[in-house]
Parts: sequence; C-alpha cells; structure tokens
Amino acid sequence: MKVTAILPDDIVDDVQKYSGGRNITDSLIMALKEWLYVKRIASLNEQVVKNPLCFKDGFSTGQIRNLSNRS
Repeated sequence: MKVTAILPDDIVDDVQKYSGGRNITDSLIMALKEWLYVKRIASLNEQVVKNPLCFKDGFSTGQIRNLSNRS
C-alpha cells in the first residue's frame, strides 16, 4: 500500500539508524512490525491478567514429568 505521510526528519533518521533497514521504506516496515509485535504481546498479557490460566483440580506437574519420563 502506498502512503504519503509527513514525518519529522529526526524520527525517520532514528528509525533508520536503529532498524538497520536498507532504505526508509524498509526501515519503517521493520519499525512498524516491531511496534505491532510489542502491542500484541501487551494485549495478550492484559488478557491473561483479566482471565488467568486455571488448572484442573488435581493437576500436578510431577505427574506430567513422570508421564514424559516413561517414554
């Protein structure tokens, strides 16, 4: 998708510097992917906080280890 955006030069320069992209487009793609990755992880963390994982009654990590060790 082609996009026209007015971005401050200092931000673009920093993105190019830290991303190591071949050009401005490559650098911005890398930066946006990284930003999305961080936001998705944050969103998943929020979901786990709101709905913590619950294990079934009687669940034991020791029993699981013993099952794994039998094979």
